[in-house]
Order: sequence, then structure tokens, then C-alpha cells
Amino acid sequence: MSAHINGVKTMDQIIWAQQALLPTGWAKGVAVAIRNGRIDRVSVDADPQGTHVGTLLPAPANLHSHAFQRAMAGMTERRGPDPRDSFWTWRQLMYRFLDHLTPDDVEAIAAHVQMEMLEAGYACNVEFHYLHHQPDGQPYDRLAELSERIAAATETTGIGLTLLPVQYQFGGCDGRALGPGQRRFGNDIDRFARLLDGAQAALRHLPEDAAIGVAPHSLRAVGRGDFAALAALTDGPIHLHLAEQTAEVDEVKAAYGVRPVEWALDNLGIDARWCLIHITQMQPHETAALARTGAVAGLCPITESSLGDGIFDGVNWLANGGRFGVGSDSNIRISLTEELRTLEYSQRLRDQSRAALATPEKSTGRVLLDGVAAGGAQAAGRDSGAISAGLWADLVALDMDHFNLAGTHGDQTLDSWIFAGDDSLVTDVWAAGRHQVQAGRHIRHDEIASRYKSVLQRLRNAL
Repeated sequence: MSAHINGVKTMDQIIWAQQALLPTGWAKGVAVAIRNGRIDRVSVDADPQGTHVGTLLPAPANLHSHAFQRAMAGMTERRGPDPRDSFWTWRQLMYRFLDHLTPDDVEAIAAHVQMEMLEAGYACNVEFHYLHHQPDGQPYDRLAELSERIAAATETTGIGLTLLPVQYQFGGCDGRALGPGQRRFGNDIDRFARLLDGAQAALRHLPEDAAIGVAPHSLRAVGRGDFAALAALTDGPIHLHLAEQTAEVDEVKAAYGVRPVEWALDNLGIDARWCLIHITQMQPHETAALARTGAVAGLCPITESSLGDGIFDGVNWLANGGRFGVGSDSNIRISLTEELRTLEYSQRLRDQSRAALATPEKSTGRVLLDGVAAGGAQAAGRDSGAISAGLWADLVALDMDHFNLAGTHGDQTLDSWIFAGDDSLVTDVWAAGRHQVQAGRHIRHDEIASRYKSVLQRLRNAL
């Protein structure tokens, strides 16, 4: 018996891999049976059967995305009037860009972003969704209209989705009103709760692996007494921007009397539900203490490089048992291998070292893939992250005939893919058993790309 979602068979599939990375380590001749989107059983040394692939890996979740920002890529590389351009000047262009986005635009951009994620090897989009209202700040007739558009894009692409509606109430730690560029974000707690209900209703049209959480935007944008109420609105994951920029650290310290990570540790009850985004501006004792809470570090190395955020201390984080995942954030580029490579290379540049995150037992590529698979699943609130019976079948296959991978096996395959190859080595991706990427392309690639190009042309002309 089988079921279909977007024309894709989701039951009674078998994938056979030359080699696969299992929780117990590498195995050869692996047959993975999928039923109702979940892994039903895993067999090793099995005879070839079903869909044949080279290397089969758990496909991670992209744990932090602002989909609409994809359409800004390439527009912010000229220096503005300030002789020292920064995150804050970039943000001003982003605000101007927002004035031109319609709901149809949001849906088209999100679909293209999700398609690119799937083609890069991600199986789930964790959308940190803070664009809620019309350009003048007035709510749409359906309060959760733009959340509905993210869900509609997901129905088109077949990616897994964890939707995180964002609470964004204030323009700074002093509680000032939102500025003109922020009007589309803002809600008080009561209206946000209604918006969250609407977003959850939108997910009912999606497959059952879709999930919802909540995202207090930052210590700057949410009242310090509101975090507990926000956490109580859902039992899903909680994501928070934290300690991204030195100016943010200074503002929080001036208002709260302590640095942001110190305040969060003392006041937010941080545990495994939490994902702290960026945390690039931490002192060593903060890194160690936050790592030991069980929370996930939500790292976005490409965006953090693009915006000059700083370098996350991955060596100290892992030394203290910290969990981590990666996300594409501003979506200036959507590349799983480049996020992982940039994370590792940032550690090497800072410390003048090599194989900074490797261990005696695991290569650098293995540490990175294991980390983002498990950490991404935790941050998404998703039963995935490994090739194991009972979990969602979030899987990515690599082309072992490619010259970069030919003759490799085990950890060497991962190292060659991440450090010598790129996302073009991805042949197939399954999201909860939905076989959305085949022969390296999304099954609806041309349709989604055509719609996105039309939106992009109009937006570029408007700006």
C-alpha cells in the first residue's frame, strides 16, 4: 500500500546504499525500508534492491532561515555613506526592501529557498518567521496570512517544516516603539498568541511531520518579563537571537547590567528546548556554561561572515559537550557544504590550527555531519537526525561516481564532500520519505525557479 504527497510516493520504499552512516558507524550494503514517511527497518549486508544510491547519510535540518531575505542577495555589497559599513547599515536596506514584498512574493521566494535547501542536502526548513503584517504595519485580514504563505510554499516543495512565528514588540532594550522599517514585525503578546494559533492552523494542511515552535526575536525586541509567557504558548522548540553583535552586547549590558548570555543563563531556564542563534560574541566562561545547558548553538557561518558578526568558539563549545546545527539565515547563499566548511575554517583561522573540530576517533567532516544532523533535529523539534528505525526518513545521497568521491569510504567520503566537493555531489534527498530531489534536481525545479525569477525582476526594478 502507498500514499502520495505532491505526487511523491511516501510508503513502502526501499533505498539500498553502497555505504551508509548509521548510529553505530559506517556500514556497507545498507537497505533502508520506509513506511508512512518513517524508517521502518535498516538492514546491513543486504542484497541490492529498491532505489540504488552511493552513500546514504542523515539529511540535517536547516535550523535558521529568513526566507524573504534570499531575494536581497547581491544587493548589499556596495559601501554606503558610512565609512564603516556594518550589520546595522545592511539592516536599513533590508527594511526598505520589505516595503515592496507582497504575500505572493513571500510565497514564491520561500518556495525557491526551500527548493535550494533540498538540493543542497537539507531535509527540513526551520523558518524564523518575523514578517507578519502589511507594509504600513496593519494586520492582514487573516492575521497569519504570511505564515500561511510559508506553509503553502512547503506544500509545493515537500520539504519538512518547523515554523517559528517570531515575537518582535520593541525597537530596543529601552522598550521604545518599533521604527518604520520594523512595522511589519510587531505584535503585543495577546495578538502574537492569536497569530501563533493561525500559523498552527496553516500547518494542518501539511504532512504530519510539520511542526511549530516559537521565537522571541532577541533581548532587544522582547520584554524581559515576557519570555515565560511565550515559552508556555507551545511545547515546541524556542529559538532566540543572542549575542550576535558587539553593539547588541553593549546595549543589553547597559540596560540589564550584565552581558546577554549571562542574563539569559540566569533568567530564561535554558534547556534542550532552546536554540540560541549566532552567539558569536561570548566570553569563554559564557561559552562553557551555555554549552552545558543542552541547548543547541544555531550557527550560520556564511551569514555571520557576510555581516561581520564574529567567530563562534566551536572548539570550546564542543569541549564542553555543546550541541550545534547550521542554518542559512539571510540566505545570501544556500549551501550545506559551505556552511560546514566555513565553520571549520573559521576555527582554523582564529587559532592558526588544522582539523580544529576533529577528534581522535572522528574526522572533521564526520564531527560536522554528526553534529548538524543531531543538533538540527533537536532544534527543529523533529524525530530525525539519524538513519534509525522509527525516525522520519530524512536522507541525503551522494554521487560516488564523482571524481571527488570515487574510491573513498567512511569518514574520508565526508571529508572529500565537504572540503573538496560541494552540493553538486548530492544526487537524492528524501524529506520524511518524500523523494523530492532526484538526479540532483528538485522534481518541480523549473516551475519554482520560473516564478521566483519573475518576482526577483520586479523587486530589483522597484529598488
